[in-house]
Amino acid sequence: MRRSTGLAIAGAATLAWGEWLNRRWSRALVGNSGGDSEAVIVLGYQNPQATANFINRWRVRAGIRSIAADSARDTRVVFTGGATSGGVAEARLMADYAKSALAFDGTVLLEDKSMTTWENIRNVIPLLEGVDRIKIASQPAHGLKARAYLRRQRPDLAKKLVQADDYRPGEWMVVKPLLALYGLWTLRGLDADERKASL
Repeated sequence: MRRSTGLAIAGAATLAWGEWLNRRWSRALVGNSGGDSEAVIVLGYQNPQATANFINRWRVRAGIRSIAADSARDTRVVFTGGATSGGVAEARLMADYAKSALAFDGTVLLEDKSMTTWENIRNVIPLLEGVDRIKIASQPAHGLKARAYLRRQRPDLAKKLVQADDYRPGEWMVVKPLLALYGLWTLRGLDADERKASL
């Protein structure tokens, strides 16, 4: 009885820790810029098949719902990611999914050359000039990493970063502890200020 209670408490604590850390990451390195124009960057994930995989489909949905959160008059969605597996570029697969499955008919821009998160950010910078707000949609740790990269590459644009709708309580709950562990490993390269903001 005591053992099962202890396991239940440990399990609940692990789930709560995963929720807390992912929530924290989704809110790190963002401000509250206003304005009528925004860019929502949707980061791609390795996609060997001919249609968007599960993770890319979720990222597209997170990106599209990030628009609805503020309903800016002038919004562009930037799908970014090259053909890392030799097939169709991740950006193209995500854009096709947004249009065919989600019936998204807003402004879509593609960046289909990048192979890493650093390149994702570097290559979308020309598509961000002139917007009032910038949102980055991905899993929270990955989004934080991308925001840190934008701060390094273009601090002036990073001042326009606002929160995307890529974290919701209970969504991915069972795997959030694993995402948190993986995030801690992938975010180890952040500098001191970025790390302070993430924890």
